[in-house]
Amino acid sequence: MDAVRVALLREVLAKTQWPAATRRFAGTLRSSVVPHGGGLLLVGTEVYEPWHLAAHLVDESTWSGLPELTPTLVRHRVRPGDPAHLSVGLGRIEAAGRGETLLVVVPERPGEGLLERVHDARRAGATVLSLDNGDPEVRGLAHEALSVTGGDDVDLDTVQHLVSAAAGENGAPAQRGRLRFRDRLSRLADQLTAPPPARW
Repeated sequence: MDAVRVALLREVLAKTQWPAATRRFAGTLRSSVVPHGGGLLLVGTEVYEPWHLAAHLVDESTWSGLPELTPTLVRHRVRPGDPAHLSVGLGRIEAAGRGETLLVVVPERPGEGLLERVHDARRAGATVLSLDNGDPEVRGLAHEALSVTGGDDVDLDTVQHLVSAAAGENGAPAQRGRLRFRDRLSRLADQLTAPPPARW
């Protein structure tokens, strides 16, 4: 989703909690990865891998000049022959520790194996964030959670678009939104006339 569509989406949702909530969550994400630079791990469930969010965070990382936002997508199943950036399995969560951030994106309750690994990563010092469906166990593991429970006709995919866009905004105050929007349009124009960044 490009900057124009994100701006329109925010306008449509202006009277709901979502623009402010996603900016707040994105600010937490940015502040947990940028000062530490320890890496951002992104994981979903066995049936839902957050590919789209990973791609958008790569774009935002490029456009904003914040390489720390580039995630490592952690997968439940890694197949022989997968490219290196798609070959990171759940063992990576077990190795997570202080200075690292684990973003868990789960539209439904994840399996116990993932929950145990997330719990262990948190105990080892990793910062755990979640985009979830309100599951109390997932929220209980997260230092910061944003739950999508179906209100305001907003789904998890929409919230991921808003979070990824806000993560690249460098914490610009709301009153500077117009300037940031013009900056993003300018960057988008530059991107359209240049070779695209590597995709997932």
